Amino acid sequence: MGSAKNTSAASRRDRIEEMRRADRSRERRGRIAIVAVSAVVVAALVGVGAWAVTKGDDGSSDKAESKAAGSASGHFTYDKDGVGTWSGKLARNHVAKKVSYPMTPPVGGDHNQVWMNCNGDVYEKALANENAVHALEHGAVWVTYNDKAADADVKALAAKVKQTPYTLMSPVEDQKDPIMLSAWGHQRTVKSASDPAVASFLATFVQGKQTPEPGAACTGGLSQ
Repeated sequence: MGSAKNTSAASRRDRIEEMRRADRSRERRGRIAIVAVSAVVVAALVGVGAWAVTKGDDGSSDKAESKAAGSASGHFTYDKDGVGTWSGKLARNHVAKKVSYPMTPPVGGDHNQVWMNCNGDVYEKALANENAVHALEHGAVWVTYNDKAADADVKALAAKVKQTPYTLMSPVEDQKDPIMLSAWGHQRTVKSASDPAVASFLATFVQGKQTPEPGAACTGGLSQ
């Protein structure tokens, strides 16, 4: 009897030990599976991160920065009447920072979301280019002058602008000529307020076919 009992007890111990070994084996397999899955997840996350970094560096961020900076390649080509037309593409994004324009005064490009009032407005102080360019997008003509312009011409031009909707006027000290006229994508120099080219330019470009947003308001924006 004792021998049978001993045999039975030994058999139970063997079965228990076998079950424990099986449990330990399952636990090891489970840990290995978890580690393997974790490794796959980590690898996937690293891959996604690398893709995102690469995607961010594929030039799209540079393009966005370029747009925000308002950079534009090109040059003016002039017709026989002296009107220059910008040869490059002019961006039209709204930005909230200073823009570096390739021409002075600027004739287009990225600009502030708020325009300068251009309903015959005459400004005695320099304007932010970004707001003035938005006025050009609405079809305005921007009359500018520097300290080399004669006082009589400045007064005569101011009187003309005040009588002409979709125009604005301000000083631009670093422009190349004493008196200049600018519209979206177009620009010219005039000799004086009495130069026939003033009336011709206004007639052609005030709400002219070059206007990106014809009929857009020239009031309700910024005013000094």
